[in-house]
Amino acid sequence: MSQIAIGLVQTGTVPGAPESNRGRLNEMARTAFRHGANLVILPELGVSGYDLGVGDGTAAGAEPVPGPSTDAWVQLCRDHDGWICGGICERAGPDLFDSAVLVGPDGVLLVYRKLHLFGHEKTVFRPGDFGLPVVDLPFGRVGALVCYDLRFPEVVRILALQDAEVVCVPTAWVTGFDRIAYDAGGMPPQARNVLVQANLNQIFIAAASQVGVQGELRFLGASLLADPRGEAALGPLSIEDDDVVVAAIDVASAKGARSRGELISPRADRRPDVYTLRYEGRDL
Repeated sequence: MSQIAIGLVQTGTVPGAPESNRGRLNEMARTAFRHGANLVILPELGVSGYDLGVGDGTAAGAEPVPGPSTDAWVQLCRDHDGWICGGICERAGPDLFDSAVLVGPDGVLLVYRKLHLFGHEKTVFRPGDFGLPVVDLPFGRVGALVCYDLRFPEVVRILALQDAEVVCVPTAWVTGFDRIAYDAGGMPPQARNVLVQANLNQIFIAAASQVGVQGELRFLGASLLADPRGEAALGPLSIEDDDVVVAAIDVASAKGARSRGELISPRADRRPDVYTLRYEGRDL
């Protein structure tokens, strides 16, 4: 089983309203499954809402893992024989984490805590302490990260060197890093970066963003699924509107993309004799 369909859920949220946010996300995920998705990606902090530096709405929606959201998503996965990766404000004791969780019919499969906190996130969350885990699913090997982590090439590269074929990215793209919100083609630089990193690492990257205006924050939308050759297999979606979209992919094509022609093999052409990436005490 390497041919699957990935669904992207793009929507805005309301800080401090976890029950209504969760209900909306669940309904949109259900729609994606009904349209044939096997794996559904939900936005960053989709349940709690993204309310940093201007209020405590995000913290009000914090929850443990397992908890209300993962329980609901596991049930959806059982109903539709699929998987969901979504973003939550995770509470662990006194600490809050900006987390992505991957769940399936059998329960929680992976918890990723955002390593690189952006701006005022540093005043709310602790930096991630679970590393960069990957998990084997029936269709391939899957990893996750969150939003700003994409700005650090080592993160995607480490996942790729652990043989991840699909990377799920709950995100809430906003302005603040780049001088422009959208390029001449109408795409935010964050989305362009997804295409580049997918190409350089020969993997699928599925990024689902929040969208819309919330006070002084403008979420950029443009969710997309990048294929292992750096092309958009799905999206980018609207820069203004909620949406649910689904596209079929062949996960096995990620391995095929590692060869780019005669004597051109990016993985084999690496020079670990000159440079290395160390992860959990070992060289990759």
